[in-house]
Amino acid sequence: MKTLIIAEKPDMGRNIAAAIDPKAKNHRSYIEGEHYIITWAIGHLIGLAEPDAYDDRYKKWNINDLPIIPDKFKLIPNRKTMDQLKVIADLAKRSDRLVNSCDAGREGQYIFSLIQRHLKLSQPVKRLWISDLTPETIRKGFEELREGSEYENLTKAATARSEADWLIGMNGSRAFTTKHNVLLSVGRVQTPVLALIYDRQKLIEAFSSLKFFELEGHFSQGEMTYRGMWQGERMTDKEKADALAAKVKGKPGRIASYEVKDTKEYPNKLYDLTLLQREANGKYGFSAKKTLDVAQALYEKHKVISYPRTNSNYVTEQNIPEMHKTLNALQGTAYDEFVKGANRGLVHKGNKFICNPSRVEDHHAILPTYRKANGLNPDEQKLYDLIVRRFLSQFYPAAEYKVHTVMTEVEGENFKTTVKELLSLGWKVIYADQKKDKPKTTKGKDKEEAEDEEIEVSEPFSISANEGVTCADAIVKEKDTQPPKHYTEGTLLKAMESAGKQIEDDDVRDAMKDSGLGTPATRAATIERLKNVGYVEMQGKKILITQKGRTAIELIRGAGIELLTSPEMTGMWERRLNEIARGSASDQQFMDNVKKFATMIVDKVRVQSRANKNSFESEAPAQSKTTRSKGKSGGEQSASASGGSRARSASAKSSSGSKGGVAVQSPSAASEPSVIGVCPSAGCGGSIFMGRKGYGCSHYKEGCKFVIWKESYGRSLTDGQVKSLIEKGKTTKLKVTLEDGTQTEGRIVLRNESTGELAIE
Repeated sequence: MKTLIIAEKPDMGRNIAAAIDPKAKNHRSYIEGEHYIITWAIGHLIGLAEPDAYDDRYKKWNINDLPIIPDKFKLIPNRKTMDQLKVIADLAKRSDRLVNSCDAGREGQYIFSLIQRHLKLSQPVKRLWISDLTPETIRKGFEELREGSEYENLTKAATARSEADWLIGMNGSRAFTTKHNVLLSVGRVQTPVLALIYDRQKLIEAFSSLKFFELEGHFSQGEMTYRGMWQGERMTDKEKADALAAKVKGKPGRIASYEVKDTKEYPNKLYDLTLLQREANGKYGFSAKKTLDVAQALYEKHKVISYPRTNSNYVTEQNIPEMHKTLNALQGTAYDEFVKGANRGLVHKGNKFICNPSRVEDHHAILPTYRKANGLNPDEQKLYDLIVRRFLSQFYPAAEYKVHTVMTEVEGENFKTTVKELLSLGWKVIYADQKKDKPKTTKGKDKEEAEDEEIEVSEPFSISANEGVTCADAIVKEKDTQPPKHYTEGTLLKAMESAGKQIEDDDVRDAMKDSGLGTPATRAATIERLKNVGYVEMQGKKILITQKGRTAIELIRGAGIELLTSPEMTGMWERRLNEIARGSASDQQFMDNVKKFATMIVDKVRVQSRANKNSFESEAPAQSKTTRSKGKSGGEQSASASGGSRARSASAKSSSGSKGGVAVQSPSAASEPSVIGVCPSAGCGGSIFMGRKGYGCSHYKEGCKFVIWKESYGRSLTDGQVKSLIEKGKTTKLKVTLEDGTQTEGRIVLRNESTGELAIE
């Protein structure tokens, strides 16, 4: 009898075979050697059965049949991968021992557990638990195989996660869908994430901009010049600001106080998956899913990084020698100069900023391996570069600065200056060649405030506290308060990590990781799910909620199920799952609470009034042509990617992937759109109507391309402004934001009457 090794995916199985038994024979769906048979799952071969597996009446969606709470959950094979499951079953009959070599994490543990349960495999189990797929690590992992029983609590947590999602998804989705006659997807994690987006959107819409004025003083002392910001209450009166400027301009002043202190900036932490996704989104516009997919390819296919689905920014003592080996392996590559400048003495077991075993549970931070990176595609190269540079920065000292804080007094008015004088680049030398890209990523208020509060210089800065100064100039700057920013995938991931709490401190946010929404491995899928069911849409990097998404949250809260939309509460559930994995909480108690909650959802929805049929619909300029049919795990048959829920009918399927069901009719038509005026396009004769994203022409089906987007030049255009554009060709004078982020005043003008293209005058 031989040992059967079950990997999670084919590539992983082949890597294992090449490392421990290179002479083994490849049989396409498995590899067999003298002592081992290596085969693989293909992701999830088995899942939880649909409700109709418990009772035929569940084939039809009926609120009176809810809640559906199985005594014992049934398993069902995935039809598409039945052949591979049969291969595993046949191979198991020739084996007297199993090795679980699926991904070393909760989902990998669950994949193996489902196979074991469904096929009723009774052989003793060993667990391979490794963080990269280099041959050396694989061989070492097999020398140190652990007992499968050590991971029993992790299996319990994975099972509880899956069954909890089934209970909330099946019952919540069926209840809201049948009650309101439109396909609504509800989920344990996706719904509170949607609520985060909804609440941010409401804050933005409720925001009222306030004009204010800042006074900037320009000072000179001998050859040295500097500037400072007036210290006082925010000024909303321009006359007061102008009077202050006139009061101090050209007048002598004195240094009221001058402090100088040395500061250091240490390298940023090593990447966990969420941080990598956030930075790849900010720098390259990668979606969370794309970053995960690319990272998985770097790990699995190229074997140039360690296991990416980690929630730790630290390494263990065992990783320190590996880091030094990887540093040596980077010699002679594109990073050779950085390797030459590296100080190996900085990466050691005593450096708690890097090596902190107490902060590493399943997996250490993402690291490059010692393998040479060849044949990477452009996206893989970009992500690999992020990881390597972050790794190399740990071998460099802190950047050093002198921070000068000056308080200048002129005519009784105080101006504050903060100058950050660079003494030594330290680890920032690794990013020096990218500095030219940085201004592109910083726009608007944040950049302006940073400039006002702190000026970074590379040349020496020095003034005499005992000598006088002159206020050479005083400039009044007009500004507007800014609304909260729309979520991007990067900032949404940050919010999910801390269960929606606005936490800037890295250490506090680290402590919240166990209470986040979902896991690093599942957050990308949650965001994709919200897109696929038509709850959110992308506008560039911004995530916008659709009318369907708005209504879903309002209905859930209106039913009195605030708990289902609570990021913090759902984050606590995730923490409880982590406690189950550690053996400090009961999976049975957790499931009892979830069952009670699923029952409460159904009871609340049952007595809710049915929503207006038009409340899920939103008109958008139809020529965007982005309507698509999607629904990988749910099944909206037609959900507009631009946010309009244009489905005339949809197969009623649950958020967990129900295939049984009856057609549920969505509203048959939207209410009559608001007409703004006659289309200015020559010879068209159509009417301009207001949609969700813009103002389009009723003759779009006849080929009219005219559209004016609501969000233009930093403004949300009103009906009146659009009416002026189509009738007069211009608006009144407005505060606008140019494409480079500059704020100015000007008129928006209709540049092209055929397309609706706008310009600034």
